[in-house]
Amino acid sequence: MTRASTTAAQRLISTAPVFAALGDPSRLRIVAKLCDAGPLSIALLTQGANISRQAVTKHLHALSDAGLVRNERSGRENVWRLEPRGLLQAQQYLDQISAQWDQALARLSAFVERDES
Repeated sequence: MTRASTTAAQRLISTAPVFAALGDPSRLRIVAKLCDAGPLSIALLTQGANISRQAVTKHLHALSDAGLVRNERSGRENVWRLEPRGLLQAQQYLDQISAQWDQALARLSAFVERDES
């Protein structure tokens, strides 16, 4: 295994929990709501959702385990906020994959054009 492929594999392993957490539509909606509205309590995150507070809490803990959100105590409530570092790491991994695909497609295009000549 080359050093570049080892690094890519390590990056995939570190971002896999982020992709797994975002694979659930309810969690994705929670992340979108936190992106739009900023830090929110569970009561505010539950408003307009067709899921219980317990379900929202369960999803928030899964997102927290993936490093996407964190909570802070504010009086009697826990306020949840987005932790952008996890999303940035996932974006960097997707950018790397995109660049690899661009390179592969460029090689294929060059091969096809050379073969047609």
